[in-house]
Amino acid sequence: MIESSKVSKRQIYLLSFLFFMWGLISCLNDLLVPYVRGVFDLSYTQAMMVQFSFFSAYFFFSIPLGLLINRIGYQQGIVLGLVVSAVGCMMFLPAAELPSYAAFLLALFVMATGVCCLQVSANPYVTSMGPEESAASRLNLTQGFNSLGTTVAPFIASIFIFSSFADFSPSAKDVQLPYLVIALLLVLLAIFFSRSHFPIVSYSFDNQQINNAQRVNLKSMVQVLMTHRHLMLGAVGIFFYVGVEVSIGSLLVNFIADPTIGNMTEALASQYVTIFWAGSMIGRFLGFYLMCRISPNLLLTVNTALASMLVLMAVFTTGQLAMWSILLVGLCHSIMFPTVFSLAIAKLGAATPQGAGILCLAIIGGAVIPIFQGLLADMVGVQMSLLLALVSYLYIAFFSVCGYK
Repeated sequence: MIESSKVSKRQIYLLSFLFFMWGLISCLNDLLVPYVRGVFDLSYTQAMMVQFSFFSAYFFFSIPLGLLINRIGYQQGIVLGLVVSAVGCMMFLPAAELPSYAAFLLALFVMATGVCCLQVSANPYVTSMGPEESAASRLNLTQGFNSLGTTVAPFIASIFIFSSFADFSPSAKDVQLPYLVIALLLVLLAIFFSRSHFPIVSYSFDNQQINNAQRVNLKSMVQVLMTHRHLMLGAVGIFFYVGVEVSIGSLLVNFIADPTIGNMTEALASQYVTIFWAGSMIGRFLGFYLMCRISPNLLLTVNTALASMLVLMAVFTTGQLAMWSILLVGLCHSIMFPTVFSLAIAKLGAATPQGAGILCLAIIGGAVIPIFQGLLADMVGVQMSLLLALVSYLYIAFFSVCGYK
C-alpha cells in the first residue's frame, strides 16, 4: 500500500495520461472495424478479427506478464508496456504499404501485448495508492481519463481515416499518420516514466507471506484464483463486460449510419460515436464522486439495469430514439470495468499482481464475444444482434448483487 503523501501531482498526471493513451488506442480498434470492412471488402465476422487479434493477446500474455510484473515492479512494467505498444503502432506503416489485412492483425496483436502489460501494471498500482475501501473510486477517476482517450479517438478517425470514405476512395494508408503520431507519444511517455521516481508498493504482511507471494508460478496463480471466490467470479464479469463493450463499440458506426437509424455517412456517424465515449467519461468521473457516498456494487447494479433497458430500446425502435438509446449505453458502461476490477481484486494483498494478471486474462472476452456478435450481425442484422448484450448484463448484475462478496 502506498501512502497518499508519497504520491506527487506529477506522478498522478503521468498515470492519468497513461490511461488516456491506452483508451485512445483501444477505441481506434472499434473504428477500424467499419474501416477495414470498406478497404478489404469483409463481412462483419471477418472484420471482427480486428478485435479478436487485439484481445487474444490478453489470453496469451496476461499471466506471463502478471508473473513478470511481480518481479520487476509496476513502474518498469509500465515502461515495458509503452515500448511494446509503440512497436505495434509502428508496424501499421508497412502493413498499410503492402496493403495486407493479415499484417494489420499482426500489428494489432503486438500493440495489444503492450496495452496488456499496461493494464496488468497500472490498474493494481492505482488501487494500491491509498485505502482499500476507496480503491474503486480511485480507479474510476483514472479510468475517466481512459474514457477521455476513447472520446478523442472518433475525431481522429473521422479526420484521418474516414475522410476518404466521403470520396469513395478508402485507402489502407489512411492509418499511417495517426498511428505514427501515437507511437511517438508512447515513446516519450516511456522516457518520462523511466526517469520518474514512483513510490514502491508495500503490503501489511509479514516477510514470509511476501516471500511466498514472490515465488509465483502458473500453479500458484491458479491457487490464487481458486481460493478467492470473488476473484474468480470477477474474472468472468470482466470477460462479459469487455466483450459487450467491444461488441457494441465495433458496430456503432454501422448502426448509426443505417438508413433506418441515423441515415448518414460513416464519416459523420464516427463523430457521433464520440457521444458514446463521452458518456462513459462523464460517468466515470461521476462514479468517482458517487462511490464516496454509495456502495460500488449498488451503483453497478443500477447501471446494468439501465444499460439493459437502453439496448432493448435500441433494438425495438428506429430513427433518433434507437440511435440515442445506444449512445446513452456508454454512460451506463462507465463504471462497470473499474468497479468489477476493484471488487474482484479486493483483499488479495501480496497476491494482487497475480490477481491483476488473472483479471486481464479475462479481457479475452473482447476477442470471443465480438466474433459471435459478427456472426449474428451477418445473419440477422446489426440491430437485432445487439440483443446478445443482455447476456453479459445479466451476469454482471449477478456479480454486483452477490458474486463480489
